[in-house]
Order: sequence, then structure tokens, then C-alpha cells
Amino acid sequence: MSDCLFCKMVAGEITPEVVYETDLVLAFRDINPRAPTHILLIPKKHIPTLADMTDEDTQLMGELMQAAKTVAEKEDLADSGYRTVFNCKQDAGQEVYHIHMHLLGGRRLQWPPG
Repeated sequence: MSDCLFCKMVAGEITPEVVYETDLVLAFRDINPRAPTHILLIPKKHIPTLADMTDEDTQLMGELMQAAKTVAEKEDLADSGYRTVFNCKQDAGQEVYHIHMHLLGGRRLQWPPG
């Protein structure tokens, strides 16, 4: 998608602060962090929302979850804990229409979140 912010990052047109990358997943620091550690993990394949996933995306989403575990370990969050969040569409607060997982940690997080 030529107008997708995250696709531009995958293509190298915009350079985020990358913390982890594989052939399928890109993880980078959020520019508007909501916790001391706030990292976004995206599939390199453009999928607008969770509602747009297909059966063929199941393995890719598993890769995204495994990447979150790896990033949490690299960021020293594995022992203290962390939160992962997907927002799906406008009412949930999705701002960029390319599936992305928020990984938040580095402090005690409150519940409910919003």
C-alpha cells in the first residue's frame, strides 16, 4: 500500500527505531510511547485490521506473537511482565490501518486500560 505509514517503513522509505526484524516481522519503538517500553510489532505483509485476516495469515500471526516474546526478552521485560494489545478499527483506537501489536512494559500497568 503506497500510502500506508507502516508499509513505507517495511520498504525503507521511512526509518523507524528498529529493535527486531525477521523476514516476516518488523518491531520498532513507538514515537508516542504510553509506557517506558512501547514497541510496535507489525507483519511486513499489509493487512489493514484483524478483521481483514484470512486463514492464510494464521502462521504469520503466530510469527508476530513469537516476535513479541523475543522482543520482551531482549528488552528485559520477560520476568517483570508486559502487555500486548491489538486495536481493531476506529472505536478501539486504531490509527494506522496496518495490523500492529503494541508491546508495553517497564512499569506496573493498570487495568482496565480504557
